[in-house]
Amino acid sequence: MDEAHLRSLTPSVLTVLVRRGADFAAAEDAVQDALVEAVRTGALAAPVPNPSPAGPPVRDAKGWLITVAWRKFLDANRADTARRRREDRTEREPAPGPAPAADDTLQLYFLCAHPSLTPASAVALTLRAVGGLTTRQIAAAYLVPEATMAQRISRAKRTVSHVRFDRPGDVATVLRVLYLVFNEGYSGDVDLAAEAIRLTRQLAARVDHPEAAGLLALMLLHHARRAARTAPDGSLVPLAEQDRGRWDTALIAEGVAVLQTALARDRLGEYQAQAAIAALHADAPSTEETDWTQIVEWYDELARLTDNPVVRLNRAVAVGEADGPRAGLAALAELDAALPRRTAAAAYLHERAGDRATAARLYAEAAHRAPNLAERDHLTRRAARLNARPDR
Repeated sequence: MDEAHLRSLTPSVLTVLVRRGADFAAAEDAVQDALVEAVRTGALAAPVPNPSPAGPPVRDAKGWLITVAWRKFLDANRADTARRRREDRTEREPAPGPAPAADDTLQLYFLCAHPSLTPASAVALTLRAVGGLTTRQIAAAYLVPEATMAQRISRAKRTVSHVRFDRPGDVATVLRVLYLVFNEGYSGDVDLAAEAIRLTRQLAARVDHPEAAGLLALMLLHHARRAARTAPDGSLVPLAEQDRGRWDTALIAEGVAVLQTALARDRLGEYQAQAAIAALHADAPSTEETDWTQIVEWYDELARLTDNPVVRLNRAVAVGEADGPRAGLAALAELDAALPRRTAAAAYLHERAGDRATAARLYAEAAHRAPNLAERDHLTRRAARLNARPDR
């Protein structure tokens, strides 16, 4: 069984244990123990061995994991009288058959977004328990030490350990979780983009919240460009240089339709505004033909909604396209010099303005601060190209 399929089964198995009465922390431990046993014994290959030595092989991997994880949980709680009673009841149940086909993953998202958790803890817990990210990956996303993130996740698990699995969390927090999962899958070392889109589709269908549709539209529009974002050698391809013939027009059309329906409700939110910007990029035949003036207007709306410095950084670049690079540099000058990717944006605008020497120096400086290898290599190549031909 490949890693992607294993990732898709784990949340459902965890959900079943929680529904049966296991506290969250103990349930996650039991699921991890079951996965270890499955890998150690090769049980994830089809056909799957029956957890009962006397039973015939079965082909339901999810059912196998549920049964083994539940028994791991019971074994860990034998000393407790209440656990003994639950074990006795469970052992009188019929032998396990195929696991239910229902996907409870979204419900697990809501549990992890429980009102008793802070938004940061809810996001971290969901990325760990449902998204399958390691503590190291989550810590990198938050720019905190791994030990700090491990403590945060442990506290969050303790907080929801005895919460009944019948009270949904905050929709806005779930949306933020899904957005972070998508971004990790889109640009990180774990591919979760398709899973994030699937879950967002479910959420948009189940809740009366225009931002759920806005987030779905944003994901679809970004995902449509995925094939064109990297060259065959793995290097980054900037939006202006992408082969737009490789964009997925069906995803773009779906994203635009979803966005239009959401905007018609006149309850604008940040995901709808971001999706509107992505739609304008997707609609343009080229960078030069992009409606940059309207994009600046959408960034103004987005800045009003979020007051996010990264939004203002992107707005400055858009101003440089709409009104000229000098106007973009003036907008950029109002932002904190320590803002991530500000130096790279300044390099691009100086290059557009014809100041190649300054652009080359800033590209090299930005490469030093790049958050990942692919971005560092891209910025280094830009600097090298300008240094090789300073007058052209």
